[in-house]
Amino acid sequence: QVQLVESGGGLVQTGGSLRLSCAASGRTFSSYAMGWFRQAPGKQREFVASINESGSATRVAESVRGRFAISRDNVENTVNLQMNSLKPEDTAVYYCNYLRGIYTAPRPYDYWGQGTQVTVSS
Repeated sequence: QVQLVESGGGLVQTGGSLRLSCAASGRTFSSYAMGWFRQAPGKQREFVASINESGSATRVAESVRGRFAISRDNVENTVNLQMNSLKPEDTAVYYCNYLRGIYTAPRPYDYWGQGTQVTVSS
């Protein structure tokens, strides 16, 4: 059974930092590219960042480039998102997921965890 448990969200001021973590189980973690997505109120879920199976290559959305970084630990089966220089427009629920195919064309599976709320105050 696939499980995705996101953590690390919270309330932070503009310019602050947060580190999100996702514990994944139910699939052979090191065989899958992984991604982070977010959904703001009233908006569709959008791609944030992805990482290949080994962790040697990453891709981030234009809106977070230079501020966010994704990493993974194939021993602990976790994927992390370091978020710096946060802006109010980063406020959203953040989700991780396994990806179908390669990390450069991030297509998440249909199952989602509960997500973790990130709120950035101005």
